[in-house]
Amino acid sequence: MNRVDILKFMKRALTLAARGKGTSHPNPMVGAVVVADGRIVGEGWHRTPGEPHAEALALEKAGAAARGGSLFVNLEPCDHTGRTPPCTRAIIDAGIADVYAACRDPHPLVDGKGFKALVRAGIRVTTGTLGKEAEELNRAFFHFSQKGTPYVTLKLASTLDGRIADYQGFSKWITGERARSAVHRLRSEVDAVLVGVGTVLKDDPGLDARGVGRKVQPVKIVLDPTLRTPPGASIVRGQSPGSTLLVVGIDVPEERRNTFQDKGVRLLSLPVDNGTFAWSALGRSLAEMGVLHVLAEGGGRTAAWLLKEGAVNRLELFLAPKILGSSGIAAFGDMGTIRLKDAPVLSCRRIRRIGEDIQITADVK
Repeated sequence: MNRVDILKFMKRALTLAARGKGTSHPNPMVGAVVVADGRIVGEGWHRTPGEPHAEALALEKAGAAARGGSLFVNLEPCDHTGRTPPCTRAIIDAGIADVYAACRDPHPLVDGKGFKALVRAGIRVTTGTLGKEAEELNRAFFHFSQKGTPYVTLKLASTLDGRIADYQGFSKWITGERARSAVHRLRSEVDAVLVGVGTVLKDDPGLDARGVGRKVQPVKIVLDPTLRTPPGASIVRGQSPGSTLLVVGIDVPEERRNTFQDKGVRLLSLPVDNGTFAWSALGRSLAEMGVLHVLAEGGGRTAAWLLKEGAVNRLELFLAPKILGSSGIAAFGDMGTIRLKDAPVLSCRRIRRIGEDIQITADVK
């Protein structure tokens, strides 16, 4: 098969995989394409945990046409039994001759085992085509598999001079409607949205993804060491059981806890040091709950804490063409005495105009 066709079919697999954004977690997004005689005879993508994997769906649609054909997939097929049978078995039984996989699956249960099983069965395996694009698509899954903590995207909306609110704390609306719609899209692609209790007290946000067609809303996480969240807050009132998680200190009185637990709110108790939690403990706890990707939307204090803790992987910054000056509230709170050479360094991935605003996407090195 020539290089042009290989790229074309792998791009199609990646496009299919992206349809699982916001629904496949905690599983990775995977798309698969079966090709016979130069044409697509079957394709599929993984929708939700427990449903068939992309490879199985594509092979089922291809039927007998799969025998002797090629399979294109953006991630190494699994060779273990979980909620569904191993994909390698389905590939072997279907009589596939060639497998083109964009990248290896870093999860300990897979991590090369799928490729080995296919090679043992006499199937030719080719890897690396659009590998960087495949890793970017599943960056949260890769991070979670390798680090054991959630991938964190920090979102901030500020003026050109880095102010997230005026001197009275008023922030609606710094950015325009298109930028706000983009934030809802970001929410629709993550497992959880995180803020500090200060944001809850000031703005009473709903923290849901609106206008994007997501059926399952992200978990709402509030960092609240002394449990100051009002029982009537939007993230408590009218929410489904377990959809809100309050991270509180271990010394919060039982009576206060019961007020929220009776409303179906989950509480996570962690040690508090100097009024803050340790990301190492919080990250591990969230990972145990199956949270792979967190979108942090807190104020300046939460943003500074996450950066100081080394928790932030990506920054999504929305800049509005406005200037507030020094009286405005800074996007980042106190990060301690930092020399310029010690400041967090970003690697810019994309800059785009979105309405009248600018969106900057950058990775934290």
